[in-house]
Amino acid sequence: MLTAALATAATPAASAAPSPLPDQLVEKTDARAINRHLIALQRIADRNDGNRAAGTDGHAESAEYIAGKLEAAGYSVTRQEFPFTYTETIEEKLTVNGADVPIIVMTYSASTPAGGITAPLAVVPVDATPGCEVSDYAGVAGKIVLVSRGACPFAQKQAAAADAGAIGAIIYNNEAGPLNGTLGDPAAARIPTGGISQADGQALAGQNGATVTLDLREFQEERTSYNVIAETKTGRKDNVVMAGAHLDSVPEGPGINDNGTGSAALLEIALQLGGKPKVENAVRFAWWSAEEFGLVGSTHYVDSLSFEQQLDIALYLNFDMIGSPNAAYFAYDGDDSDAEGAGPGPYGSAQIEAALTRYLNGRGVLTEGTDFDGRSDYGEFIAVGIPAGGLFTGAEDAKTPEQAAKWGGQAGVPYDPCYHQACDNLGNVDRVALDRNADAIAWTLGTFALSTESVNGVGPGKAAVKPHRSPAAQEARLAAA
Repeated sequence: MLTAALATAATPAASAAPSPLPDQLVEKTDARAINRHLIALQRIADRNDGNRAAGTDGHAESAEYIAGKLEAAGYSVTRQEFPFTYTETIEEKLTVNGADVPIIVMTYSASTPAGGITAPLAVVPVDATPGCEVSDYAGVAGKIVLVSRGACPFAQKQAAAADAGAIGAIIYNNEAGPLNGTLGDPAAARIPTGGISQADGQALAGQNGATVTLDLREFQEERTSYNVIAETKTGRKDNVVMAGAHLDSVPEGPGINDNGTGSAALLEIALQLGGKPKVENAVRFAWWSAEEFGLVGSTHYVDSLSFEQQLDIALYLNFDMIGSPNAAYFAYDGDDSDAEGAGPGPYGSAQIEAALTRYLNGRGVLTEGTDFDGRSDYGEFIAVGIPAGGLFTGAEDAKTPEQAAKWGGQAGVPYDPCYHQACDNLGNVDRVALDRNADAIAWTLGTFALSTESVNGVGPGKAAVKPHRSPAAQEARLAAA
């Protein structure tokens, strides 16, 4: 990714009179206050079976902790309820020729019978679209397939395998680290499907025909949960600046990094901004639920909006895991300058990326891009054309030696070794990274609350960009600010 040059950060709203709001919001956003919110979320999890998963008392208490503080701060707060399918792992075990191989059942997978299923292993050759078409699965009837991640959703791979007669699917990562995935929808499930690491997958790729026992079982139940939405009472309502973080944890743990960090930072920034700030644009905050079950809450929210209501949202900022203990400093690659995975976000996404990276770069923190890979709550916003961006400190993938040299930490170790585990607790947070990212969020949010001209041409008191000003000129103004 081509990051912005090191420079002192400044507001992209060059056409507006200078305002102290962005800098004041940074100064008022105290890392100790954010940590206090994390302590609250930990204690809520501790008294609710160790987690804050959607559809549980732990999530409800977390949501009311946040909603109560926002109401006291003068925000208009709503609770948006929705249905979803709750899942919880019962068993996840893979044995190959009598040797155990770590495996993670994919969310919404079909379940095996108790004790599992035993069949020969069928290794699917790797090509540009591994396992994405039924034709990839010649001769797999009655077998358990091994297929590489990449090029198409996990649900498509297991469906194609099922159509070819396979009775189970093992998907291995295409990069270092374990694979923790989802089929996205209970209706997509065809055969029992789990994920394994790249190293284990590559080792198994040489064992075509080996005897495999696959035991993957999930408890599933229809439940309800709710998003917490808070909006300032000031600012124009037809050009809303929106920021969100998912509040729910996985059932396996308290979710303090994932995503207590994003939730706590947004809460403290919202409290310091207040419900009646002097802003040009209204600011809307969201704490999503059921993200861990397939982005259900944020998808429900966007889909509940009419086209005109979607147009009222100028941009969406997403913050999911911003204090990983072996932290990276990633910004979503809005301009697709990395040319990896998905393409660029909707117009304005590149400008959001530039604002976030400029702030961090200007304080000596170099950044890298991360793909809009569909794993967090920006997904449905992008799908309907709303520009998006955000920060991310990494999940289960391993930090490279080059990144360790740049940012510190340990090469070859996951950014978050406790990702989706019980150990994602108060000891699983890099508070320096959390503080830096919270400051970048506060500054960027404060900046766009004053003007979104760089994103959509709407400056203070203006309805549209001036006709003679090209996108290139807009970028030049932003770079010179």
